[in-house]
Amino acid sequence: MGIRARSLMGAMLLALTLGVAQARQCDGVSFPEQVTVHGQTLKLNGLGIRKATFFRINVYVGALYLAHPSADAAAILAADQPYEIVLHFLWHVTTGELRDAWREGFKASAPQALAQLHGRIAELNGWMHGIGSGHTMTFAYRPGQGIEYRLDGTRAGTLPGADFARAFLGIWLGPKPPGQALKAGLLGGECR
Repeated sequence: MGIRARSLMGAMLLALTLGVAQARQCDGVSFPEQVTVHGQTLKLNGLGIRKATFFRINVYVGALYLAHPSADAAAILAADQPYEIVLHFLWHVTTGELRDAWREGFKASAPQALAQLHGRIAELNGWMHGIGSGHTMTFAYRPGQGIEYRLDGTRAGTLPGADFARAFLGIWLGPKPPGQALKAGLLGGECR
C-alpha cells in the first residue's frame, strides 16, 4: 500500500472516529453532541429512557440540551437559560395517554401553579395526537419567547412564559419525575 493510500485510509478512519465522537446513543437512538437553536449552540447534557407500565416498556429516549451543561437539577431549573428537550418515541402512545401524561407531569412538577398554567397546558394538549415509534417531539425554550413545539421537525406553535418553561422542564428534573433513571440520565448519568 502506497503512502497516498495509507494517508487516505488514515483520513477516513479519523473521519469515522470523529463522527462517532460527535453523537451519543441510547437504546439504538443517536443524538448529536450539540444543536443550534435560534442561533445559539446548546450542548447535550444527557440521555434517558422513559419506561412505563409494570412491564417496563421503553416508551421514548429523551435528550436534554443546555447552553451550560450541569448535573445539578435545582441549578438548571433556577436558571432562565435556553434548553431543548427531544423525545424520540420507541413505542406507540395514544392521544389520550399523551394528554394524561402532560397533566400528570405538570401536577407533579408545579402543583401550586396549575391554575396559572392551565390555559397553556390545554393548548399543549390540543397539539397532541397519537404518536408512533420513530417519531420525535422537540421542545425548544428561548428566554423571552417561550417553548416552541415541533413534531418531526414541523412547528406546531409556541407556549410563552418562563414560569411555563420552568414547570415544563421540572416534569423531568423536578422532585417527582416520570422515572428516577430517566432524570439521572438527563443529568448526565448512564442512559438506562
